[in-house]
Amino acid sequence: MNPTDELRRLTTQIPGNEDLFQSAEHVSSSLTPEPYKQMLVHEHHMTVTMEKYHGCPVNVKVLNEFSDGDIYARQIILTRSDDGTPVQFGIVRFDFQYVTQQVKDEIKSGQIPLGRVLITHNVLRHIDLGAIMQFKAGAGLAEALQMEEGQETYGRLATIFCNRHPAVDLLEISRPLE
Repeated sequence: MNPTDELRRLTTQIPGNEDLFQSAEHVSSSLTPEPYKQMLVHEHHMTVTMEKYHGCPVNVKVLNEFSDGDIYARQIILTRSDDGTPVQFGIVRFDFQYVTQQVKDEIKSGQIPLGRVLITHNVLRHIDLGAIMQFKAGAGLAEALQMEEGQETYGRLATIFCNRHPAVDLLEISRPLE
């Protein structure tokens, strides 16, 4: 996978993402600074990782979505359940042909984070970490994560295999961490 090409493919899936980043750079997993390394360099759902790191459940807020047959894409933020602070920005592209109608309906409802839906429905899944990225926030990302424009943060590109098929492509960006 070429991280730059994959990032471009995911961000152009949904219109209005032209100003998300001032820059985006691939970073080796081994050179990812803490605490981003523990947040991003793993093969677990970010929903669970964010909840553990922030010490509370997270809620999902769908900012924009697109659907074409079995292909569903959405742009989201995860927020802390206790105070509503955004903790993660994400873009998801899901091929629904590999999950049940119930899973598809629950994801499209936009009420529960994707990872939680897959875990709850016991979907056989494997997460393949594609690349770690360092971002300088553009106006769009800064607004979504309530951070300064130009401020640095880290994220990841990953693929979730559902029932042994590559079903979900992800861009997951953490709000800046201390």
